[in-house]
Amino acid sequence: MLTKLILRIAATATLLASVAMAQPKPKSQKEVDALMAIQSAVDPDARIAAVENLLTRFADTEYKSFALFVAAASAQQKNDFEKMVVYSERTLEADPKNFQAMLMLAGGIAQRTREFDLDREEKLGRAEKFAKQALEVLKTAPKPNPQLTDEQWAAGKKDSESEAHTALGQAAMVRKKFDVAAAEFKLAIDLAAAPDPATMVRLANVYNQMNKPDDAIAVLDKMNAITDLHPAVKSAATGERATSVKLKGTAKP
Repeated sequence: MLTKLILRIAATATLLASVAMAQPKPKSQKEVDALMAIQSAVDPDARIAAVENLLTRFADTEYKSFALFVAAASAQQKNDFEKMVVYSERTLEADPKNFQAMLMLAGGIAQRTREFDLDREEKLGRAEKFAKQALEVLKTAPKPNPQLTDEQWAAGKKDSESEAHTALGQAAMVRKKFDVAAAEFKLAIDLAAAPDPATMVRLANVYNQMNKPDDAIAVLDKMNAITDLHPAVKSAATGERATSVKLKGTAKP
């Protein structure tokens, strides 16, 4: 997920770099400067401040939804869930078809919902709603950048679909609907050009919950080819493998 977030922010910078030539057009050089300040921001806080500066100075900017999504992604980068939700919802107010904001909300809400939360079903319902809306919008979503080839855009849409199915899998997992969660996580992994290691660990966990340790180990073995695993993901994978071995009742070299 962090890798995808970094790619989103990198894509944002690329789009901003060509903003003077893109449609819609900024209305003045000062607006261009405010947009470029978002690109040149050195950290999430500075990026959010630059977004707020743009929206304050240019309330009628045609880049409102774009800027708000940058702020949402920046809030997610700094693990500020509340701000991520606020900026994502504002993004959707400005652009009801912004599937990236939908995916951010779906994943964030599902990941933070726990089994015994009193408002569990309300939160999971929202997460599922956003995930399914994103899948629907993606069916007819136009290229965000005309320079993308059809193949690149098709691959990008599949990665986004993968995120939606990951969120649906997380919601099913909280409800302990392990068969549904396994199907969603497996689909998410199959769709992604580069499967998210965290989703692979979640799938292994679901297989262990279903008493299918061989399937769990098979998923974890595929992670061996992934370099630069995040320490937390690597630790979780090690724990799941230990659980799988225990379930099998045999030691694995």
